[in-house]
Amino acid sequence: MKTTACYVRVSTAGQNEAGQRAEIERWLAGHGITNARWFVDKRSGTTLNRPAFEELQAAIFNGEVGTVVCFKLDRLSRSLRDGVNVLHDWIAAGVRVVSTTQQLDFGGPTGKLIAAVLLAIGEMEQETRRERQAAGIREAKRRGVYTGRQAGTTKATPEAAQRLR
Repeated sequence: MKTTACYVRVSTAGQNEAGQRAEIERWLAGHGITNARWFVDKRSGTTLNRPAFEELQAAIFNGEVGTVVCFKLDRLSRSLRDGVNVLHDWIAAGVRVVSTTQQLDFGGPTGKLIAAVLLAIGEMEQETRRERQAAGIREAKRRGVYTGRQAGTTKATPEAAQRLR
């Protein structure tokens, strides 16, 4: 019997996936699904090279997954091309793809059209955010107040760096 896969992605290790997880759990409960397999990534959606996503892909193409549930479609990809290709491949493999917050099921031609629009919006949001950040940095440099990241600063705790080392 095929399983329901729940995919959660946050962009960085410091972000919390609890909100996405809670919304997906609410959807599962509403549909009487008690046994789901979770795939969680803490990486940017600009690439498909993410450990849990690759594990999900393998499970799908091994015939283990019948439905993929995500919080929002842009959790799958922030790239229009990648997102459309992934959805196409999954739907062609007979997988149902559901976005809980957008309340959409992407099967059929209308679902594919809506998915393409939502993925394009996700990519546009990513590019717009980068443009705003670059404009802010340019302006801060022009005023002489931009310092960039301070030498020796990290995004992770020293303990995490030590464990990795």
